Amino acid sequence: MEIKIESTYKGTRILFAETTKKKRVLINLMIDILESYGYQEMMLPIIQKQETFAAKVGEENQNMMYNFKDAGDRNLCLAPEYTAIIQQLAKDRFKYTKDVKLFYIGECFRGERPQAGRYRQFTQFGVEIINPSTDYSDEMIEIATKILELSTTNYEINREATRGLDYYKNGKGFEISCLELGGQKQVCGGGSYEGGIGFACGIDRMMMLSKDIPK
Repeated sequence: MEIKIESTYKGTRILFAETTKKKRVLINLMIDILESYGYQEMMLPIIQKQETFAAKVGEENQNMMYNFKDAGDRNLCLAPEYTAIIQQLAKDRFKYTKDVKLFYIGECFRGERPQAGRYRQFTQFGVEIINPSTDYSDEMIEIATKILELSTTNYEINREATRGLDYYKNGKGFEISCLELGGQKQVCGGGSYEGGIGFACGIDRMMMLSKDIPK
């Protein structure tokens, strides 16, 4: 169940009862899959420096960012996505470490035009390998499909998708779409970038799919 009241910002929702329970169960099942592959969870701050996303997320996404200044006149934003932050981790914290397998669950904020399956605040489940020593493309897609099959078996994979984020190598990556979602059919996408490889799934779109999630 979700509701909106007069003070609810457009593109956001208040979730209740069965919806919150379903979301929690789904996330826990996704975590089980990632941990079985040896990935570790991390938590990332929602408030970020605007400069982190400069020339990385594409002009369209930059125009949808929620930017603001703090009391110290610093240029900050609400995170529109998280792979740009992972790239900084690869350079700063894990510069000399290979095959760092991580996942995260985070709230993202973009000034999208609200419609079914597209919100201005949404939950992203991200999977990343920092400084990979080999090509993990097949593992990424294998994990992504296992995650998606928690919600549906009606999907298709595009391994040569054009990605809308500037950090992907050659602007290419993979996407997994579910036809039953209509216009907002993309549920998962990712690929290789400088410093790593990864993908992200939209939890809110996964919850719209038809398959019952185990309790």
